[in-house]
Amino acid sequence: MTGTRVLVLNSGSSSVKYQLLDMRDSSRLAVGLVERIGEETSRLKHTPLVELANGGGARQEGRARELSGPIADHEAALKAVAEELGKDGLGLDSPELAAIGHRVVHGGKQFTEPTVIDERVLAEIERLIPVAPLHNPANLTGIRTAQALRPDLPQVAVFDTAFHTTMPESAARYAIDVETADEHRIRRYGFHGTSHAYVSRATAKLLGKAPEDVNVIVLHLGNGASASAVRAGRCVDTSMGLTPLEGLVMGTRSGDLDPAVIFHLARVGGMSMDEIDTLLNKKSGLIGLCGDNDMREIRRRVDEGDERARLAFDIYIHRLRKYIGAYYAVLGRVDAIAFTAGVGENAAPVREAAVAGLEGLGLAVDAERNSVRSDESRLVSPEGARVAVAVVPTDEELEIATQTYALVGSL
Repeated sequence: MTGTRVLVLNSGSSSVKYQLLDMRDSSRLAVGLVERIGEETSRLKHTPLVELANGGGARQEGRARELSGPIADHEAALKAVAEELGKDGLGLDSPELAAIGHRVVHGGKQFTEPTVIDERVLAEIERLIPVAPLHNPANLTGIRTAQALRPDLPQVAVFDTAFHTTMPESAARYAIDVETADEHRIRRYGFHGTSHAYVSRATAKLLGKAPEDVNVIVLHLGNGASASAVRAGRCVDTSMGLTPLEGLVMGTRSGDLDPAVIFHLARVGGMSMDEIDTLLNKKSGLIGLCGDNDMREIRRRVDEGDERARLAFDIYIHRLRKYIGAYYAVLGRVDAIAFTAGVGENAAPVREAAVAGLEGLGLAVDAERNSVRSDESRLVSPEGARVAVAVVPTDEELEIATQTYALVGSL
């Protein structure tokens, strides 16, 4: 392997997010997004990242370029991305490009680590579409398009579910008939795995310890939200299940729910399965409770005395605190709790409320530290706290690039 660059692609049904990284120092060379693929109003935003003149490898954003107009499909989107990268001397034909890393949402039980993509891997990703109908088809489209553009280049799949495959069967199994579960591949897979992997390791580093010496509860709180219990660098439990619907209260998803609610809505409410699916995934959670799924707006409404917003916030925190307590019990010893993703990194009131009343478990935040906004990993717990409370910005793209580069370098 001669190149040191990795292109990371996250292909959605109508979008492609991308980053180009130089793995010599893990620096970003360019970032971008193509959205509304297949529409007349498609848009590509590309931002090159340029090295500062004072050296040290630091980079800052260059001037972003935006293109508007129809982009017919993913092939056209990636060709447009390649053209924009080429304008910065970073084209896909560069010998410096070592590999392309793809985010793939669902890898089932089979894929426990990053995997070089071949026809067998593609077939298995396709076979998993029934358990990831919204994500795996788009991921496949991105992979096949990238393969067509650079068939000579290693393409690597990094799976959202892989980090959670270390869960013991007692955590991964649902208590339903075993034969039925196995036939239909019903089990708890978990998601956001690249984030949980990155943040758990970064938290150990923040504490000055090796990952195998640390037990961490990771709270990935964005519009989608999940918690994980990580013992000595390995996931032993996580809140999302067969799908991303299970677990915490989220922006538009209900999280944990009595399954009989579904039967009730079908039998008594006369709702179809598709209507119930839409309700629980797109019209529930915070937006179902108060009409907003932006935590900043919810907090503004709370501060103005809005009772619906207050109830939504309280339900969100109640569920979050329950998972903290549950994973404390699962781990037995907790060295740190790490908040990450959009809400976890930026909403100080959420962090404060989540650990309020848990002082007996060694959990507390320092009000002054917690109020500080920063892009850096940091502790927000009081000096000398028994359990560290940390804010650790996630970096899923860097995690995908790191795993991709390590794999192709070992070939």
